[in-house]
Amino acid sequence: MTTAVPRVPRFPFSAVVGHDDLRLALVLNAVHPGIGGVLVRGEKGTAKSTAVRALAALLPGLQVVPGCRFGCAPDAPDPECPDGPHAAGGTGEIRPAQLVELPVGATEDRLVGSLDLERALSEGVRAYQPGLLADAHRGVLYVDEVNLLHDHLVDLLLDAAAMGRAHVERDGVSVSHAARFLLVGTMNPEEGELRPQLLDRFGLTVEVRAARDVDTRVEVVRRRLAFEADPHAFAAAWDGEEADTARRIAEAQERVASVRLDDTELRRIAAVCAAFDVDGMRADLVIARAAAAHAAWRGADAVAEEDVRVAARLALPHRRRRDPFDEPGIDEQDLENALRDAAEQADPDPGPPPPDGGGGGAPRDDPGQEPADAGAGDRSGTEDERGGQDGAQDTDAAADPARAEPHDHGPDGPADTGAPADRREPGPDTKPAARPTGDGPTRAAPPPTTPFRAKRLEVPGIGEGAPGRRSRARTDAGRVVRPADPGSSAPRRAADVHLPATIAAAAPHQQARGRSGAGLRLQRDDLRHAIREGREGNLVLFVVDASGSMAARKRMGAVSGAVLSLLRDAYQRRDKVGLVTFRGLGAELVLPPTSSVPAAQARLTTMRTGGRTPLASGLLRAQRVLAVERLRDPRRRPLLVLLTDGRATVPARAGGDPVHDACRAAELLAADGVHTVVVDCESGPVRLGLAARIAVAAGGPLVTVDELSADRVTGVVQAARAA
Repeated sequence: MTTAVPRVPRFPFSAVVGHDDLRLALVLNAVHPGIGGVLVRGEKGTAKSTAVRALAALLPGLQVVPGCRFGCAPDAPDPECPDGPHAAGGTGEIRPAQLVELPVGATEDRLVGSLDLERALSEGVRAYQPGLLADAHRGVLYVDEVNLLHDHLVDLLLDAAAMGRAHVERDGVSVSHAARFLLVGTMNPEEGELRPQLLDRFGLTVEVRAARDVDTRVEVVRRRLAFEADPHAFAAAWDGEEADTARRIAEAQERVASVRLDDTELRRIAAVCAAFDVDGMRADLVIARAAAAHAAWRGADAVAEEDVRVAARLALPHRRRRDPFDEPGIDEQDLENALRDAAEQADPDPGPPPPDGGGGGAPRDDPGQEPADAGAGDRSGTEDERGGQDGAQDTDAAADPARAEPHDHGPDGPADTGAPADRREPGPDTKPAARPTGDGPTRAAPPPTTPFRAKRLEVPGIGEGAPGRRSRARTDAGRVVRPADPGSSAPRRAADVHLPATIAAAAPHQQARGRSGAGLRLQRDDLRHAIREGREGNLVLFVVDASGSMAARKRMGAVSGAVLSLLRDAYQRRDKVGLVTFRGLGAELVLPPTSSVPAAQARLTTMRTGGRTPLASGLLRAQRVLAVERLRDPRRRPLLVLLTDGRATVPARAGGDPVHDACRAAELLAADGVHTVVVDCESGPVRLGLAARIAVAAGGPLVTVDELSADRVTGVVQAARAA
């Protein structure tokens, strides 16, 4: 006789040390699932997953229709339930709230469900196999590393969470079923950000980081070790607090529908959202629902200002991103200022103003402007730092005239030093600057010009790399282009079956198989695999010429703006990016290939310019970087974007010709199968066309900085059509 092994309990929700905002956000969503879920951002090892998994144990049990795979409630079953119809008021059974985990490698049919292939082949019926959305109905759907999930799956997930229903139209199946669940996603920002459009779909967000207080860290370790030593005893010690929290959640769930939200608080919510200049109306709705949930959680009958404050603090940080590279976050003082200003608008009839015409109290900055200018302090600080650097450079130049101007410049004139033009004009007491040798001076790159919408640069051919939005590739999700050749591997999913080819393969054998009636007899050998074509993400390696000739006439500002535009494009197309710069006597890998595109932007803003042009060294360094990445991720195809004017001045070998060596390095990249796009940054009345020679050697296209703009290309096409 075997003895059942007791199930190891989860770490208690009440025993999680700190992380008050995380626990509160989870509780508010449990009270009011219409809030839209929680996105938990934070560094690794901060108990994000532990807290989420512990919450499910606190949710009250569910009354479900017996045998219903979609968890319908007996008193109000889903009228469109695929397992229905169910009679309202029938007998139900108790089932614990489900915690469903969506793995990063999940496919669309696993998420939303698909045709039951086994029943279709064995019984000849078109049956629906539910997915994880059906399992999560009235429970918790947990997505760890949500930023690594395929974009189309995130869209499906958030659509279902927002509408409360899942609509399935695939494989000849048309199904709609209820899918109301508490959506929780966790992510580590170091591994890449979610796009702002997807961030906005999460109701609340919480930033989690490990405590820096020694006592708190000691308590975390103490509790974890105690749990690992005896999980049952540890859980039993917290049973009282767990039961109290579960009771409060159940009471708040019953109370939340009756919580009043007066016009005064609605106006406060609208004023705060307007002050922070958030897009759309989703933030207003989320704050209203979260404020009602918080009022129910604290046992109140009506929403008050403190509820709005808590809801806004959790709902606004990830909606303040005006740019893909902006860091989510909210300043507490900005929020207090916005709430203080909103108080004046909360009362629709505030009465006559004071005699002095003022609003009373100490003067303050306009809180409506502060949120819109969020980060201005950071920008001004950066400018001050840059100004300080420029000042230091000017002082150094005065002390050492040899550093007053870069060594390498072309027909465009001397290289830009980053100083104002009036400082570069020789005065009556100005001595001629000696011409430096070697690496030349180091200058801060001028600020980038306004970024633009970049046109898509693609790697030719068909790849099979990581899903993305840049180059054509064979993928698991995409349009069907043709059936696989006979003898290829049999499809494992209904979505992988090429039905016309399968029927065509089985049709000639029906008489031999004793077919009777209208049915079609299939065998495994008849199945044909569908070849799907979609898009993949690439490794985009930027090789940027940061020499003195590029800094001439502030061309580097335009080049930096172009790189920033291409980085945004890479961010949206889910690429990995790397950055190589070359100047002076060599090349530097400024940013190893990474999925964190904002990191590349940060490195770009600190790039230094000046000196000679070792173009060949830059291309050879890029070749070595790509060779290493090919071993790490052989399926991800590289796209090299070279931004240069082509004026190479440093050969790769002693006594060599700089331009010839650069062309030879470009040929080596082409021999490795690297697709190279050369962006010609040359400007001015005298143009040597050296970048074109590099493009020919690399076997890739040549474009100018202006031609990188998709808007400009679209405008040219429209003008041509109109003509």
